[in-house]
Order: sequence, then structure tokens, then C-alpha cells
Amino acid sequence: MPVFQEITEAQMMPRIVRLGRNLYGAVFTLMKLLPARTILRNALQRGELGPDTVVVETTSGTFGLGLAMQTALLKRDLILVSDPAIDVHLHRRLSGLGARVEVCTSPAPVGGFQGARLRRLAEIRAEHPDTFCPEQYSNPDNPRSYAAVAELLGKALGQVDTVVGPVGSGGSMCGTVGTLRESTPHTRAVGVDTHNSVLFGQSDGPRPLRGLGNSLWPENLDHTAFDEVHWCTAAEAFLATRQLHAQHALFQGPTSGAAFLAARWWAESHPDELCVVMLPDEGYRYQDTVYDDRWLADNGFALSAPASEPLEVARPGSAGDRWTRMAWRRRSYREVTGSAPGDRLPVAEAVS
Repeated sequence: MPVFQEITEAQMMPRIVRLGRNLYGAVFTLMKLLPARTILRNALQRGELGPDTVVVETTSGTFGLGLAMQTALLKRDLILVSDPAIDVHLHRRLSGLGARVEVCTSPAPVGGFQGARLRRLAEIRAEHPDTFCPEQYSNPDNPRSYAAVAELLGKALGQVDTVVGPVGSGGSMCGTVGTLRESTPHTRAVGVDTHNSVLFGQSDGPRPLRGLGNSLWPENLDHTAFDEVHWCTAAEAFLATRQLHAQHALFQGPTSGAAFLAARWWAESHPDELCVVMLPDEGYRYQDTVYDDRWLADNGFALSAPASEPLEVARPGSAGDRWTRMAWRRRSYREVTGSAPGDRLPVAEAVS
């Protein structure tokens, strides 16, 4: 196998930063580099990524950036299918790395923009004789790649009682917590989602807070891994993002802010437990949005203090338009909602 320049695993590991008496942040520069590297490296070893193979994937966020960085080093062509949520800075950087970015301008009747992206992805694969799709939502190498993060946390902090983090593909939280539980089964997982995301039982709808949540159910999301779920609004996440920067000098994106919002409350509510919050990526893409007071005001995101604690609900459908939490208790999706995720949108239907 040819030897290529490579971003090493050590370069992708998070910094461990203390944020409170019992709260630590796992601070990533670009968290999705880790699964992108693992997936492509394993595909090379299995012979699935030949010299003429085109890498194709659907993404509007940082997984695409991770892939673009890796494929640039591997000298492979990359086609990414996205939607209008992709920001101009990310689009420019992806193009600079040699990726071709296709933007779906209309949502699918079922599955929204993610459904439309999956359909276009299938069309592109049919147009090319040799393609490889990392399939971050279903590829088990995604959650497996976070075993290294769990090992780092264990070595640096000892016993980790709770991990709080945003949920999109399910890879980072399920992979990290799953590995930690091999030695500490009691370790709790608190997932952070946003309203109008289907991941934990709400109906699909507009989501101004991007980078977490989903319109489809990823196979890599193991609902039984989660002890609790929080939903927060974009305004609450944006404020927490700014507070994370002002109070801890951590310049992160809004998914980090959403996770910090929930983790700060959790750590204060459980003072005898050691809590780690996953902070996925830096905030440079958001200098013209989340970090711009005028943009926030023009778009109706007032930086007013949120509630001091989340509203507790018994069912996902009861979550209102504010920060809310629900005890999930490591139950399956069916046990909580009465139906299975695939009952509403099978992946086969989304990509047909």
C-alpha cells in the first residue's frame, strides 16, 4: 500500500481543560477528523479505496471538512452533497481542499434536506464506476474511532462518571461512552439535541441550530446508551457558546455551546461526580454569525440569560420551545416512544 502523508491520531486528540470543580472539557479542534481518518484508513487496508476511487458523502458540516483534509493528503477525488445550511466559509475551504460540493436546494417530502441529499448521493454513485461512501451515519468505524478518546479520558481523569455531548450521527457519544463502560459500567451518557430533531422522539422541523440533531435516524445512534437527553434552542446554545468563550477562553462552535449548557448544569447538580463535556470544533466558522452581535440581533437571537435549569418532561413530545430534559434511562427508542425509528423513515426509502 502506498505511503501517504497522514494526520496522526495524536494530532486529533482533544485537550482536557478544567471548567469547574468537577467539570472537564474534551476540547477538539475538529472532532470529525477522527472518524474521517479511521474510516478512510480502514477502507484503504481493506482494498475498498483504490487509486481511482471517488469518495462521496452527504454532509453539511465538519465531517465533510475532515474528509476533505484526509482525501487531499491521500490524493483522492471527493464529492460532497450538502444543502443550504452549509456556510460560505466551510464551502470555500472544502473547495480549496479540492472537493466538489453539490448543494441540494429543495428538501425531500420525507426526510427533509437530508433525504434529498441521500437521493442525490445515490445518483452520483450510479454515475461513477468506482466510489466509496464513508457513510458516517451507519459505518461502525465512526463510533469505534472514539475508543481512543475514551482511553485518553480514562488516563487523564481516572473514573469518569458522566459524559455530556451533542448528538448528530451518534458516533462520538456512543463510541466514547461504550468504551468507558467497559471499565466503569455506571458511566452516564447525557445526549444534547435540539428541538425539531427526530433523534429522540420529536417531529422533524426547522432547526436553526446546526451540527447536532437530524431529520433521519442514524444506525450508529444506540438509544440504549443514553441516561438522559436535553433539547435546547439555538438562542440558548449561542449564548452558552459566547459564555464558554468569555469565561473559559474556549473559542468553540455552537454545538459545543449546547453541550456546555447542559454539562454546566449537570455538574453543578451532581457535585460528587466527575463530568466530561465533549466540545467538538473551533468557532472560526461562526465569527460572522454566533460571535457577531448584530447578526444575532438581526436574526432574532437575543443573548438574554436562559433559565437556570432545564424543564423536565416525561415524553419527547412535551418538550416546548426552551431548554428541556428527559430521563431516557438507557431505553430503546421503541420503549420510550412506542415505535421504532425505522417505522417512519427506512434508510432504503431515503436513498431509493
